[in-house]
Formats: sequence, C-alpha cells, structure tokens
Amino acid sequence: MQQLLLTIDKISTWVGQVFAWLIVALTLLISWEVFSRYILDNPHPWAFDVMSMLYGTMFMMAGAYTLSKNGHVRGDVLYGFFPPRLQAGLDLALYILFFIPGVVALAWAGYNFAAESWAINEHSNITADGPPVYPFKTIIPIAGAILLAQGLVEIVRCIVCLKQGEWPSRGDDVEEVDVEKLKEMVHVKDEDIAKLDALVVKPNGAHK
Repeated sequence: MQQLLLTIDKISTWVGQVFAWLIVALTLLISWEVFSRYILDNPHPWAFDVMSMLYGTMFMMAGAYTLSKNGHVRGDVLYGFFPPRLQAGLDLALYILFFIPGVVALAWAGYNFAAESWAINEHSNITADGPPVYPFKTIIPIAGAILLAQGLVEIVRCIVCLKQGEWPSRGDDVEEVDVEKLKEMVHVKDEDIAKLDALVVKPNGAHK
C-alpha cells in the first residue's frame, strides 16, 4: 500500500515539475512582448491570451504536486499542535465533505467545457483573431483527474494515520533550508558558533 501511495506521489511530482517549466516560457514570452511592443513598436494581439493560458495551465497542473507535498496553506493555526490522529480525523472529514465533491465537480464541468470548446472550435474573443481556447480548456479535466487521484491518496494516508497513530512517509523533494539540518551536515554545534562569536565580537559589541 505504501508503495502505491509513493508511486502516485511520484506521478504528481513529475507532472508538477514538468509543467513548472512553463514559467520559463512565460517569462521569455513576456520579455519578448515588452521588447516588441515598446522597442519595435510591434505588439502582438494574441500575446495576452497566450500568457493567461500558460499561467493558468501551470497553476492548475501544480495542484496535485502541492497536495502531494502537503504544501497547501491551512487556515487553522492550532492544527500543528494537534496529535496526528486528530489531524487525520479532521483532514479525512474535510476531504470527504468538501474536497471530493469539489474536485469531482471541477473535473466533470471541465470535461463538458472542453468538449463544447472542441465541438465549436472555440477561439478567444478578446481580440479579432484570438488563439484557440480548446487546448487550454482540456487542461481543466486533466488537472481535476490528477488532483482527485492525489486526494484519494491523502484520504488513505488519513486512514493509515488513524490506525497507526502517525503519518505515513511522503516522497522526498526539494525543501527549504533547515538550519538544524545544515548544522548537522557541516558538523557545527551551537557551542562552536558561540566560541566564534566570542573571537569576532568584543564584550562591548565592537568588532576587532
């Protein structure tokens, strides 16, 4: 079971990391459009639509990745002080009551939006000759399906935590710098830092 959970985590992570490269394309496109508009005096009417679709695609496809890393913002400041079983119980209730219905609705509505868009060969109407919209709308049900799969994994994790009293492990990924871990890696102790401070700073606070 744990292997299956980690496998779906890896899929969500891979999808998120692949689509994260869209930020590079978006940055290059914005830079080129600014240069083209203000230096070459040659703006492109489709640029705004494409920028919006690139950002929207990246944002939607990052949902499952963020969930797999437990990275979504929590509104309850007390949550972190709760024991694991209480955390799992609250999460399980919220997943069943809000997450599953909401994501299923997203995937279903997104499928209908995409099907209609493909059927009429929909293009953006912001400009006279806007880019096609149906590829972008296709991302909605795909993102919803991946997010739903990751949500089911999180529900299983909640059940496991309720039974075992501790959260099952997650896949490793890039993390923010942890000062304590960094100290362990370079074999530095707080006493060493205090001794170094004593050598660098005089008692009166003046530097040598």
